[in-house]
Amino acid sequence: MQRREGLIFFCVPVSPGNSRLIWVVPKNFNVWITKVVPRFIHHWAVNKVLDSDLYLLHLEERKIMENESSNWQKACFVPTKSDAFVVGFRKWLHKYAGGQVDWRGNHGGALPPTPPREQLLDRYWSHVVNCSSCNSAYKGLSALEVVLQFASLAFIGIAGAAKHKAKTMVAMAVVCFAYSKWLNQFMYKNFHFHDYDHAFR
Repeated sequence: MQRREGLIFFCVPVSPGNSRLIWVVPKNFNVWITKVVPRFIHHWAVNKVLDSDLYLLHLEERKIMENESSNWQKACFVPTKSDAFVVGFRKWLHKYAGGQVDWRGNHGGALPPTPPREQLLDRYWSHVVNCSSCNSAYKGLSALEVVLQFASLAFIGIAGAAKHKAKTMVAMAVVCFAYSKWLNQFMYKNFHFHDYDHAFR
């Protein structure tokens, strides 16, 4: 049997410029890994794929609005087989909804202004706070970061008090402090904001 893994997702518009993403990654091999490896590690990998196109989609959304939704094909070039669903959806939207979602109530048809990249690609408020696995991992790693910082201070204090092992204590303090700084950067990149440049190229 051939090994297969896919990424299936639905992007449901909830207000102008905002959508809810529902996704699943089906596969027919190494299924046991999902029971051993925590979900948040898998989410890091999937979010990198999904987030990598977010800014590009943000720009395309504005191009479609500028060219009017009925002329979306002039604004977007969708040449691959995988784009067939996009083309089918746009045809359906044009036929039954005049080419755009009919926002009612508090939402007008205008898109909100483009936020800064850090806000647009923010993973914490769009995913982490709503995902029990990622949220637990974030809280655990945040606690570990604080423990490492306190340990660094404690080792400095011990180094001052116990002069015969001062060098070892200072070395331990430096290691704890360096690891807490690395952990801070790691958490920021995986739970808050990871920039992508390919959308500008």
